Amino acid sequence: MRKQKLIYVLRRDPGFRNREITAKRELSFGIKLASRLLLDELSFQFNKERLDEEINMAIANNDRAEFERLSLKYQPYTWE
Repeated sequence: MRKQKLIYVLRRDPGFRNREITAKRELSFGIKLASRLLLDELSFQFNKERLDEEINMAIANNDRAEFERLSLKYQPYTWE
């Protein structure tokens, strides 16, 4: 995994001839991992709920072909 860095640019007054001073700080591994896990969980829940709603609509409309197509997409969510 590549290292992600934050880059700060510190600007001085015009008397310093408009030079910029840059400072870099790396994000800690724990913060990167926690944010990635949170985003993964949120997208998982969103996709699962959306498929649930679509399956329920297919059942309500008696659309067997749509239900079978959506149930195949839903199978990876059932191993919890």
